[in-house]
Amino acid sequence: MTAMMKAAIFIEPGRIELADKPIPDVGPNDALIRITTTTICGTDVHILKGEYPVARGLTVGHEPVGVIEKLGNAVQGYREGQRVIAGAICPNFNSYAAQDGAPSQDGSYLIPMGLCGCHGYKATAGWRFGNLIDGTQAEYVLVPDAQANLAPIPDGLSDEQVLMCPDIMSTGFKGAENANIRIGDTVVVFAQGPIGLCATAGARLLGASTIIAVDGNEHRLGIAKKLGADVTLNFKNCDVVDEIMKLTGGRGADSSIEALGTQATFESALRVLKPGGTLSSLGVYSSDLTIPLSAFAAGLGDHTIRTALCPGGKERMRRLMNVVASGRIDLGVMVTHQFKLENIVAAYELFANQRDGVLKVAIKP
Repeated sequence: MTAMMKAAIFIEPGRIELADKPIPDVGPNDALIRITTTTICGTDVHILKGEYPVARGLTVGHEPVGVIEKLGNAVQGYREGQRVIAGAICPNFNSYAAQDGAPSQDGSYLIPMGLCGCHGYKATAGWRFGNLIDGTQAEYVLVPDAQANLAPIPDGLSDEQVLMCPDIMSTGFKGAENANIRIGDTVVVFAQGPIGLCATAGARLLGASTIIAVDGNEHRLGIAKKLGADVTLNFKNCDVVDEIMKLTGGRGADSSIEALGTQATFESALRVLKPGGTLSSLGVYSSDLTIPLSAFAAGLGDHTIRTALCPGGKERMRRLMNVVASGRIDLGVMVTHQFKLENIVAAYELFANQRDGVLKVAIKP
């Protein structure tokens, strides 16, 4: 008799529901993880709304914290019963892109949507959980290429302390890393959702001396202060571009980080840059972007625009958990709500509508 588990699956745009699915079989290079904590990401909301296509019946979610239930016979260096995380991006490190220094781009950049039950093509990069294979909002998840992707959780760290590492922290920090931040720089971070907050924290760790956090939510701006922002600007109360130019004496910011994925934030992030500045783009965009002539200085501004996808792999996860264990950053403050897996539909409703001061929800099977 096939053993079953509960899983949150994509039904159709507007519907993600809890269902019974078989517990996955473990191949030689796989690991079966019993999920102890996972969460909902903004990308999952794009899936819920039908803005990013996935196959019907796919288990969603890509941020696993759990315990090794079963190991494939080729996986070495781990043991059953061990607490682990795996990156939201779980590359196999065999592709040309991964071996050329871009592990998050492991695999195909574009795949036929027919492979996910859709039409046309979609960008995937190295993102598999909750995209190409069953994800983490379930009682169990199968981790492929486990030896490259499992990272043991250091003793003394709780699930909540490491819950941001698989995706939000890795993505936000990559945004800061891509911004070419140097000691003494002025950096602007547009949008202080979970990824933007991590970008703010990452900018501080990299040596920025003036970090300007932009959002329309005073609660989030308050958390940004705790995580390293020196100045907070509420776009509802001022012209953000004008204020930043005043704060920088008309020079503009050394770097800007866009962490929302809208035309307005992207354009503002470009307009505040100094000549030769860097725009680091983290947002997941659901429509075409336009680069205005004036914001782009007609192409004469020596600007750099860099995009990023969450880096994965066990070494990236080890480094992130080391930062948490060192006490240099506490992202537990971002876990504002907790739900049992059986209440995940309610969790989606709360998170998608950004009610009750929600930042991240911990989902507990």
